[in-house]
Amino acid sequence: MRRNDLDKNHLYEAVKALVETGSKNILLPQHKLFTLYSIAFQYLLFRSTKNPGCYIIRIEDAGFAEKLSKKAKDPITRKMTQQLMIPRKFKYEKSMFYLDFFHPRSWNLTGQIPAEKIMGAMIIKNSSSKPMYDEIEEQTEESGPLLANPHLYMDSLLAVSSKTIIVSEDHPEAQKDPILEIQFPFIKREEVKTVSGVTLGSNIDWGKLEDTE
Repeated sequence: MRRNDLDKNHLYEAVKALVETGSKNILLPQHKLFTLYSIAFQYLLFRSTKNPGCYIIRIEDAGFAEKLSKKAKDPITRKMTQQLMIPRKFKYEKSMFYLDFFHPRSWNLTGQIPAEKIMGAMIIKNSSSKPMYDEIEEQTEESGPLLANPHLYMDSLLAVSSKTIIVSEDHPEAQKDPILEIQFPFIKREEVKTVSGVTLGSNIDWGKLEDTE
């Protein structure tokens, strides 16, 4: 366990909040993506023990998946994400977990799963790249499905998954089914102050500074 891992009580309470909501689709829009990924992943693990079936983790791209496997905020999520990277699937008790990405060409495994077997899914969007609903700019033969529907990577899961967790600071456009937004009170934005055009966190401990989220 790492020093900056998510507090176990916070993780438990966050997963409990997701378990207790009756909404089919949930948005986690706060800025701590590595923390929210751990919460959503642990929720899907728990759900898989109660509702065996297929679970899809759809991450924006392979580079972001690699970051999540290293920077997720609990050791179990890091380890299991690393196991997912190759061959992009693993068995957990009576359920199967699959990894794919936003582009349809990565759906060779998940695209063949019957809808009735998909018991849960997660979609996670990297905050450092273009907004979730930007149009596809480069028209290539491979981008055809996304040009027809640039929201396909999300719509395709919302249409079939029994429960979908979306982790993104971008708020999804209106969908056929409502999306419930949940925010966790222990995730707070740092108070900041600006000095001579430079913005600094008010509670920075320079002796402990490291590259975290």
